[in-house]
Amino acid sequence: MSVWQENITPGRFEGQTVIVTGAASGIGLATALRVAREGGRVIASDLSSEGLDKLTAGHGDLALVPVPGDISLEDVVQRVVAAAGGRVDALANVAGIMDSFQPVHELDDETWHRVLDVNLTSMMRLMRAVVPLMLDAGSGSIVNVSSEAGLRGSAAGAAYTVSKHAVIGLTRSSAVMYGRRGIRVNAVAPGGTRTDIHAEFKSQLAAEVLGPFMQVNVPPIAEAGELAAGITFLLSRDGSNINGVVLASDNGWNAI
Repeated sequence: MSVWQENITPGRFEGQTVIVTGAASGIGLATALRVAREGGRVIASDLSSEGLDKLTAGHGDLALVPVPGDISLEDVVQRVVAAAGGRVDALANVAGIMDSFQPVHELDDETWHRVLDVNLTSMMRLMRAVVPLMLDAGSGSIVNVSSEAGLRGSAAGAAYTVSKHAVIGLTRSSAVMYGRRGIRVNAVAPGGTRTDIHAEFKSQLAAEVLGPFMQVNVPPIAEAGELAAGITFLLSRDGSNINGVVLASDNGWNAI
């Protein structure tokens, strides 16, 4: 199998301001760098201020504006949007956390609320904040990162699976609502990807049910940059005729 290589499209985001969450690592980092290398001004949001410092220090030649904080909180959402300076051409909602594969009868309230706050509520709040700007401009593009767990019930625990299914519902509803106003809303559903997000089986039942399935059916792990390639395509004007799509970027896992 050939090694994947990134192919930058110079100027694709020239003059545009793009918000990317989860920008300090993994898919978010790869997306932020891809947009910036293609000429965009990136408002980079992440919980890790250290990670954002590393990002900006290592890429001083790129237009990266770091905004650290917990994106599930409304005040952080407002700081992110304020950093954009009144213009948001595109939004990549990438930030997310895993659960520990707990089925519903083993699920505690703290895990449920935290997973849904980060994976779903943060996306809704950012969309709620930027859509008025896009409506005024008559254009905009939003990409929400769902998951293979948004397409099936055998990829994670109850909380994560519910959150990622709901991301797809949020995406499709918004695509219908705003499509005729020039705003496109799409989702990407990654399969296994090499990121800093790790999850352990804290449920014996989940290990027994999902473990054998995953050993047989999960395709090879993708690089974060491969996911960023699909996300930036949908964010960019190259995807101008694509709205309400859920792009499975999973090496064919969804076809099994």
